[in-house]
Amino acid sequence: MTILGLGVAAQVLADRLEIPSVLFLILAGIAVGPEGLGIITPAAFGSSLPAIVGLSVAIIVFEGAFHLKREKLRQTPRAAFRLGTVGAIIGLVGTAIVVRLALGTSWGLALLIGALLVATGPTVITPLLDVVPVRDRVGAALETEGIVNDVTAAILSVVVFDLVTPGNPETTSLFQSFITRLGVGILVGVLAASILWYLLKHVDLSPTNAVQNSRLIILIGAIATYGVAEALSHESGIAAVATAGVLLGNADLPYEDEIAAFKGDITLVVLSFVFIVLASLLSFDDLLALGVGGLLVVLGVTCLVRPLQVLISTYGDQFTFREQLFMSTVAPRGIIPASVATLFALQLRSSSPEAATTLVGTVFLVILATVVFEGGFARHIAEVLDVIPMRVIIVGGGRVGRGLAERLEDRGENVVIIEQDQATVETARNAGFTVHHGNGANSDVLTSAGAENAKIVAAATGDDDANLLVAQLANSKFDVETVIARVNTPGNAEAFEELGVRAISADESIAQSMDNAVERPALSEWMSELGRTGDVQEIEVTAERLVGKTISDLDRELPDGVLIALVSRDGESQIPEPDLLLQQGDHLTFVGRRNAVHEALERCHPELHA
Repeated sequence: MTILGLGVAAQVLADRLEIPSVLFLILAGIAVGPEGLGIITPAAFGSSLPAIVGLSVAIIVFEGAFHLKREKLRQTPRAAFRLGTVGAIIGLVGTAIVVRLALGTSWGLALLIGALLVATGPTVITPLLDVVPVRDRVGAALETEGIVNDVTAAILSVVVFDLVTPGNPETTSLFQSFITRLGVGILVGVLAASILWYLLKHVDLSPTNAVQNSRLIILIGAIATYGVAEALSHESGIAAVATAGVLLGNADLPYEDEIAAFKGDITLVVLSFVFIVLASLLSFDDLLALGVGGLLVVLGVTCLVRPLQVLISTYGDQFTFREQLFMSTVAPRGIIPASVATLFALQLRSSSPEAATTLVGTVFLVILATVVFEGGFARHIAEVLDVIPMRVIIVGGGRVGRGLAERLEDRGENVVIIEQDQATVETARNAGFTVHHGNGANSDVLTSAGAENAKIVAAATGDDDANLLVAQLANSKFDVETVIARVNTPGNAEAFEELGVRAISADESIAQSMDNAVERPALSEWMSELGRTGDVQEIEVTAERLVGKTISDLDRELPDGVLIALVSRDGESQIPEPDLLLQQGDHLTFVGRRNAVHEALERCHPELHA
């Protein structure tokens, strides 16, 4: 009861402070463990701890894999593949070298620690991304890496464990052991997912309790999948539940939302239990025994190995350098390193107590450091790097929708396109856009695309009726701040305006552009160039330091290449005079080169970009 109570308290506190709950779970475990109040000790679990931890980890990995959807995998296929292959190899070898040089351990022990620290895991990445809404492709790459590398680390660490135990098999044997365990896990996972899918889709479970029975079948199925795989090949269970979770999560199961909610609640309880129990087994003496070498390992893993992993794995993909830095600096380690290291240490303590101390101390020191500094300060890191974009949903992936998406993404916004035509979906995805396949006039599709967190919804289809329905849903159900819609028939514009929707008439926009090209060619050319290399941004005057200043005063503080084009006050806009005094609530429109405009925004409101 103590563990569960602390787990619930940690989850509530994490939600209130918008900090990943893992941090509070670890602190709670230390507080009630031998280093704290001594309420929980290793003796309390006896010999059952490995089995309890194993089943708990299986449920956690299954739940994380269940949420790894096809749409998410398609957003960054190359980056996700590289992070799970090339990135994992770099992490293994790089961490081993750092451990070997900093602590002077054997290569076998160094490789074992490197294998364990390959994992980041959904238990820490998913809660982190809940409070740091980065672009979808960044989140997708990190979540996919977490799932894949959890499996890789679990199997790889067991294989490498043979290097620090008597026998020392040949390298060829180690490679075969890894492939065998992975293959058994994938095979069992595919078979289990097929059986569970058939039961849920084609068997009448109950006329009255079908939802409840479906949830229980999935839960028991996940546990059984892990157990069968483990019976066939030790440590293949993680690969099995990850495989089954991904397949079932993308199988369009009945009652999928209810199953996902149920599994989420179960996982929160299990996650709380495992982290608190493992943290309660932590000894400060193990950490202190590492000395300066332990700190060098942390710095080497976080400041050298991880950035190298990310920069090489994401090279050539559509990530900005700031996003690459964010992915490099935010990679807290989670449940797989903690649980497996603890179990290995229990086996090593009788034969190699020094190796057991180094193993547990190093792994937990990296976990604590990354969870506290990278997980706890993730949002601050994201704000400093300016990688939290405005979320924009564009319904319609045709030429108009893609053109708008391209302009917004060039400015660093998080753009999601919704499109129901499969050929158009593939075209947009091939162009590098994040696309949800579905009918954008359906509230469930809008929800899955993130409309609840969107600041702007743009209806850009060629169907006015569809655009009008999208606008109505965005206004009434999702309370989106700005809703704009494409109007294909000029006579329909009034219906949009009556709903408070900013209507953009295609015919009028084309006519106006052609008129500008004829009558105002210089302006037309300048506006076209602005769309390619420039930017227009609007801010509200809220900072006290700006109130009372004249336009002339503010202009002297701005960088070259940017102008204050408009000042809007009480619903009226005007080209500002140099001696116009700024008031609270004024809206300033900046026009100029993209970098200059962004620098002007930072100078006017540095607190929003700190």
